[in-house]
Amino acid sequence: MATATPTASATPLATVEPHPPRFSVVRSHPASSPSPAAHQPGQVQVIRRNGTVTHFDPAKIKVAMTKAFLAVEGEHAAASSRIHDQVEQLAEQVTSALTRRLPGGGTVHIEDIQDQVELALMRAGEHKVARDYVLYRDARARKRAAEVQGSQAVQATEGLHVTLEDGTRVPLDQAKLAQLVTEVCTGLDAVDPQQVLDDACRNLFDGVQASDIDQALIMAARARIEREPAYSQVASRLLLEALRKEALGFLNLPTATSGGTDWALGYPDYFRAYIKQGAELELLDSELTRYDLARLGAALKPERDRQFTYLGLQTLYDRYFIHNNGVRFELPQAFFMRVAMGLAINELERETRAIEFYELLSSFDFMSSTPTLFNSGTLRPQLSSCYLTTVADDLDGIYAAIKDNALLSKFAGGLGNDWSRVRGMGAHIKGTNGKSQGVVPFLKVANDTAVAVNQGGKRKGAVCAYLETWHIDIEEFLELRKNTGDDRRRCHDMNTANWVPDLFMKRVAEEADWTLFSPDETPDLHDLTGQAFEQAYVAYEARAQAGELKVSKTLKAVDLWRKMLAMLFETGHPWIAFKDPCNLRYTNQHAGVVHSSNLCTEITLHTNDHEIAVCNLGSVNLAAHVNERGLDTEKLSKTVRTAMRMLDNVIDYNFYNVPQARNSNLRHRPVGLGLMGFQDALFKLRIPYASQEAVRFADHSMETLSYYAIDASCELARERGCYSSYPGSLWSQGILPIDSLERLEQGRGGYLQVDRDSTLDWDSLREKVRTQGLRNSNCMAIAPTATISNIVGVSQSVEPTYQNLFVKSNLSGEFTVVNPYLVADLKAMGLWDSVMVNDLKYYDGSVQPIDRIPEELKALYATAFEIDPRWLVEAASRRQKWLDQAQSLNLYMREPSGKKLDNLYKLAWVRGLKTTYYLRSMGATHVEKSTMSDSGRANQLSAVGGSYQSLNPSKSKTTDTSTSPPNTPNACSILDPDCESCQ
Repeated sequence: MATATPTASATPLATVEPHPPRFSVVRSHPASSPSPAAHQPGQVQVIRRNGTVTHFDPAKIKVAMTKAFLAVEGEHAAASSRIHDQVEQLAEQVTSALTRRLPGGGTVHIEDIQDQVELALMRAGEHKVARDYVLYRDARARKRAAEVQGSQAVQATEGLHVTLEDGTRVPLDQAKLAQLVTEVCTGLDAVDPQQVLDDACRNLFDGVQASDIDQALIMAARARIEREPAYSQVASRLLLEALRKEALGFLNLPTATSGGTDWALGYPDYFRAYIKQGAELELLDSELTRYDLARLGAALKPERDRQFTYLGLQTLYDRYFIHNNGVRFELPQAFFMRVAMGLAINELERETRAIEFYELLSSFDFMSSTPTLFNSGTLRPQLSSCYLTTVADDLDGIYAAIKDNALLSKFAGGLGNDWSRVRGMGAHIKGTNGKSQGVVPFLKVANDTAVAVNQGGKRKGAVCAYLETWHIDIEEFLELRKNTGDDRRRCHDMNTANWVPDLFMKRVAEEADWTLFSPDETPDLHDLTGQAFEQAYVAYEARAQAGELKVSKTLKAVDLWRKMLAMLFETGHPWIAFKDPCNLRYTNQHAGVVHSSNLCTEITLHTNDHEIAVCNLGSVNLAAHVNERGLDTEKLSKTVRTAMRMLDNVIDYNFYNVPQARNSNLRHRPVGLGLMGFQDALFKLRIPYASQEAVRFADHSMETLSYYAIDASCELARERGCYSSYPGSLWSQGILPIDSLERLEQGRGGYLQVDRDSTLDWDSLREKVRTQGLRNSNCMAIAPTATISNIVGVSQSVEPTYQNLFVKSNLSGEFTVVNPYLVADLKAMGLWDSVMVNDLKYYDGSVQPIDRIPEELKALYATAFEIDPRWLVEAASRRQKWLDQAQSLNLYMREPSGKKLDNLYKLAWVRGLKTTYYLRSMGATHVEKSTMSDSGRANQLSAVGGSYQSLNPSKSKTTDTSTSPPNTPNACSILDPDCESCQ
């Protein structure tokens, strides 16, 4: 629809282009900052574009808004009472918003005032007026840009000098600066090099350090990411230029211009120098120098340096690249080749394999886990992600386990500890004839050890403690993360998880009693599962009732369950994981019992006093394996085959500083191939996360990945031999993960509602595995991928979009993240403008309250807290049937209640999930700002049986779930889920 264009007389607040971001580097030019004398205490002042300061006059807002209305509706509407009243009301809103931000007076930029005017117009439904207001501002910006014709940056930098590292001053090379910005913007049609240059130059001053120029350019680009996602690539490429200068300068190599032919030709020479220097500094294994470095250098693809987002490259720069005293001299393609060389170090044709591995990593089709990226090719290649231990019930065993935690954490391992064997509070100590203080004091020591040994200084140390639900200390264990109570019995830095047997869930469903024991009196419960556990447990209950046990307690199962949910709501812990599905479906159950999961709840491997379970992780980028026809199975098959070889190589190459870990890993050879970018794949396929179609895609994609992973391990067994404990495993009996569901159903006596459909030729693969064997006891696990997904630039793991526009905080700083798929769609519809950006900011990245966005886009771009969490469980159930391990499953709930949590976690159990991860909930202020009604999508879920009905087959009534957690502050309002301890 055509709209009127404001005339010159209708100038809204004398608009020009949006104001540049404020940086920490201050210009020395007098006009760059307001005069101190201009500001009067208690008054609001306005900073004009030339740097002068004037008093804030609300009347000017009314005049400008009136002119905007008249420009659209015509001069004949001047006498309209509607316009007059609307302007009065809107002007008051704008003034109130501005003064509320500055209650004690202060300064506000004129562009901030205009931004508030735009928002007020949009929220009042005056879309045509707001649109023309925005168009006018943009037109004025273009006009001014045309008038200066690029002279603005030149004028701003005339006469400026740059201070070099040796202290000498040289004139700023303006032409070189402009050339650099132009080159990094090449191929990115949506960006404006001149604006980046102008914004950067506004923050330069005479005598500026050379490194500050690089930073000013990067900051200028990253400040525009919220308006155009492509500026993330601009910022990344500018960072890359700074990194190149740093690395080449350290190696005394000549620098080259941005990404040009000269640099491409020079990359092999740099690579050779980098490997040799790294080995001489004892930062890299000297074995890498024995590779054919000329062949590997020729295989590098310099153009792939330019595919990173800013967040991805900055993360690598801060935490992954090899450095010497803080000086980075590892460039991205050298980084990927270094990792590949380490993984290929024991291969017969290692150059060929290294190039194959490099191709997979540098293309972002697959990414190894963080410990592998950290340490591959170094002198201590600790590449494994997860370690699971079980703690013995004596001081030697307890402190040996804590020492093992420290050693494993030192080299970036994430830890999961089973504490269920440690006797509880009040239990008898034979050696002293005293009474035990229980498990909690030792957990406190483990907590502090994790803090002290912070994974080699690269990231926070992290451990998760698991305790079975029948343990006498379970009630105190539930409260470990509370902020009140005796701090000596609190573990503020340790993750905790409930290890829940099926019998407890059935007692909850039946509203029956539950008895707690001390494990020194009931030692076999620790190793029993399924029907055997139930029989032993019932026998111990009878003994407790007869007074034969010294330490026990009986309570209502529902009461304990409610306390578990209440603590989960209040503190985010303990997580809920299910013991029996992890064991009854365990492929290597003949070798031992699974006593816990790992730090991130995706690993389910057995542990004992002689074996520390180890898992080696990597993730397929699912978004890179879909096209317009759906899942690209041919490409996925190729990726999985190479990835499984890489993961298997980790086991033999890995550095083990604890012998029990080496024994276990070499004997069973488990790996965990997972996926990331699930949400991106849905965006590409135009499938809303909250839909049956998404559940089916979760099923199909996981089935395909599972099929190829098992087949690849089978092929590796033919080449390299089976893992040593293969005889007697479920694999050897021809029982695949999909088949093990029957064992789970039998073990818990029903209580299982899982879709069991399949589409691939599993009969042939089943026979192939049975006759040919398998290289790895376990093949799949879906990890959180928080950090490696940042590197690749896709959504985490199987997570829904957190927000469509938000600021992400991690150990590398703060980064603006905007959904590029949404931006592309809004651009195609002519809806992407500064008003839309501001609305997304105001509504915390939600598109639901924005009227002008079509309903189909609202469904597609619904964020994590706008999706009924039962959809997450349904999709996870479809994946779980194909997984031989588990998945890190975060659950998002906007407004948790006892009833909702009760239904959700019972649904997770009855759908056959092995584990759950964080419960994410939204802070009250964010709930208030959201006006979305999710009843429509919630109602759709009834078609897939999303509401939890009674788990007891003998009862037809719905289980009573009326309880609510206590009225406590919600400490689990984590706005940016970012567990970085696994990946």
